[in-house]
Amino acid sequence: MLEIGVPEGRFGGTHTVSPRVTRIRAPKCLGQSYLPPMQIEKPVVIGRFQRRYKRFLTDVELEGGEVLVAHCPNTGSMKGCLEEGARVALRDSEDPKRKLRHTFQTIEVDGTWVNVDTGLPNALAYEAVEMGLIPDLEGYDKLRREVKYGTGSRIDLLLEKETGERAYVEVKNTTLAEGTLARFPDAVTTRGKKHLEELEKVVAEGHRGVMLFCVSREDVEAFSPADDIDPDYSQTLRRVAKNGVELLAYATKVTPTSFELAHRLEIRL
Repeated sequence: MLEIGVPEGRFGGTHTVSPRVTRIRAPKCLGQSYLPPMQIEKPVVIGRFQRRYKRFLTDVELEGGEVLVAHCPNTGSMKGCLEEGARVALRDSEDPKRKLRHTFQTIEVDGTWVNVDTGLPNALAYEAVEMGLIPDLEGYDKLRREVKYGTGSRIDLLLEKETGERAYVEVKNTTLAEGTLARFPDAVTTRGKKHLEELEKVVAEGHRGVMLFCVSREDVEAFSPADDIDPDYSQTLRRVAKNGVELLAYATKVTPTSFELAHRLEIRL
């Protein structure tokens, strides 16, 4: 991780971000906060997807015919995102000592770039909250990441007021879409169910629990749980929503070299 000094935002000071991305702050514009796209620092290589195997490996063919083996940073099934021959963007670590020098970052699906790096949405959500771009999460005095809570878990974002009020925000990356409907999960997720149940508990304790779905593509208008893939997760999502857990979903605008928050999605339960 890399400590980067930036002009003070809503929560002040410097913050820790991944060294693979960089953000250039912009001032308030026309009375609103403007968040420029998250720029990928490392060089990007464009190729064609061949196959994914052993969960974390991806073969990508370059223009000259060379095949690179890249690391896949996504543990989900990536259903609907792995069409052979699709254009992909690989991030070059520029580290010749690294076993797999390149990382599978984005893939083009029906003309839309989709982010497959599950580490980027958390960083994006943090900065969007910091800049006041998610209205439901405004009004807090302190913002922290990866705070221990529950049973052996860490909450992605913890927002706190000086009065003691807290909002626990879990961020989930999702790439699955059917038409203009984003869906989650793309594989059975017992861990995801556990996170929902822990949010339910903090609500019962008098705090806010928020499930934020960061949809890593722009070509969607609504979000719905994937009952056919993990009915247990979907049923749990509906139950915790009835018990006070708040659900938010946002699309993102993705290019091979940038990643930014886009429009809010309707949630259909």
